Amino acid sequence: MDILETLKERGFVKQCSNEQGLKKLLSSQKVVFYIGYDATADSLHIGHLIPIMIMAHLQKAGDIPIVLIGGGTTLIGDPSGKTEMRRIMSPEEIKKNSEKFLVQFKKFLSFEKGRGMLLNNADWLIKLNYIEFLRNIGKYFKVNEMIKHEGYKLRMERETGLSFIEFNYQLLQAYDFLHLFENYNCKLQIGGDDQWGNILAGVELIRQKTGKMAYGLTIPLLTTSGGKKMGKTEAGSVWLDAEKTSPYEFYQYWINTDDNDTIRFLKIFTFLPMEKIDELAKLKGAELRKAKEILAFEITKIVHGKKEAEKARASSKAVFSEGGEDLTSVPTVTIKIGEGIMILDLLTGTGVVPSKSEGSRLIRQGGVYINNKKINSTTAIIKKDSFKNGSLLLRKGKKQYKRVVIK
Repeated sequence: MDILETLKERGFVKQCSNEQGLKKLLSSQKVVFYIGYDATADSLHIGHLIPIMIMAHLQKAGDIPIVLIGGGTTLIGDPSGKTEMRRIMSPEEIKKNSEKFLVQFKKFLSFEKGRGMLLNNADWLIKLNYIEFLRNIGKYFKVNEMIKHEGYKLRMERETGLSFIEFNYQLLQAYDFLHLFENYNCKLQIGGDDQWGNILAGVELIRQKTGKMAYGLTIPLLTTSGGKKMGKTEAGSVWLDAEKTSPYEFYQYWINTDDNDTIRFLKIFTFLPMEKIDELAKLKGAELRKAKEILAFEITKIVHGKKEAEKARASSKAVFSEGGEDLTSVPTVTIKIGEGIMILDLLTGTGVVPSKSEGSRLIRQGGVYINNKKINSTTAIIKKDSFKNGSLLLRKGKKQYKRVVIK
C-alpha cells in the first residue's frame, strides 16, 4: 500500500488539492513537506499530535518533514476558526514558546541531516519590506476571493469584524509555502481542515509565480463521538509537557476514551499495524477496556517514553483495583493533618475544589471518595489511620484522583 493510501486508511486525510498527482509524486520520489505551528502557548497539546503522527508516518516512508515554527505569523495571529481576534503576543513570549516547541518536536521526529528540518518563519517574514511584499506577492491575491474563505466570512459576519492585521495572515502563510518551495524544494503543505483556504492560497501562489505544481492536504478536525473538542477536560487542555499534564493524567485521558472512539484513535494516535487494530476492533463490551489500555499505553509511550508509560499503567491499575501500592504516578499533594483533618479542609487544601461551599455541594452530590469509599457527610473527619503507609487516595467524581501524602 502506498503512503497516501495508508494515511487515508488510518483517517488522516480530509481534503487533497490534487490526489492523483500527489499519489504519483509520493510514489516516485522523496517528498519534502511542511506543517506550520504558531507558537501561541508554551507547550504542544493533544491537538498537535495528529499532524505530528502524520509527519512521523511520512518520515518513516522516507519523506522529509519541515516543522515550521510560526515565529513570524504568530505576531499576526491566524483568524481561522476564531470568533474573536487573537491576543497580540510580544516577540519575547513568542520566542520563548518557540524554543519550547523545538525541544518537544525532537522527541517525535528525526532532524538528522537529510531526514528532517526545523525552521522558523520569523527568519524571513520579519525581514520583509512591506512595499516590495505588496508589489511582488500581494498582486496575486484578489480580495473578493479571499473573503470567501470560511474563517474570514465567519468573522466578517460578527460585530467584532476582521482586523486588517488578520486579513494579511493568508498572504503570509502562502508566502511561507512559496519560500519553502523555492529554497527547500518543498512541494506539499499539510494542515488542519480549517487551513484549507490558506493552503490553497499557497498552492495557487506557487503556480502563478513559478508555473510549477505544489500540493495541499488537510487533516480532519477531530472531535469525540459526543461532539466535544479533543483534548479538553474539566481541568483544561491536555498538554504534551509533563509539567503541565503529568504522564499519569495523560494516560488517564486515553484510558477514559469513549467506546465509540477507541478504534478510530488507535488508528490515528499509534503506530500499531492495521492487522492488530482490526483484531482489537472485534472486542465488545467490557473486553473493549483492553483496547483502551493498549491505546493509553502506546500513546503515552510515544509522548513520555516507555518507562513513564509503564509507571502510569501500573498506577492506573492500582487505582482501578480499589487502590494498590503503586500509586507513584498519580498526581500527589502533601499536607499537614495532625491526628485528623476535616473533609472540607482536605478538599480545599489539596486543590480538589476552590472553596468549602463547592466541597459541600460535591459531597452532597456523592462525588467525593477516600480510598474508593464514598464520603456522605460534610463534617466528616479523615483520621490519620486512613493514610496507609502515609498516603490515601482522594477521588472526585468517577475519574479524577489525587494521592495525598502526610508531611
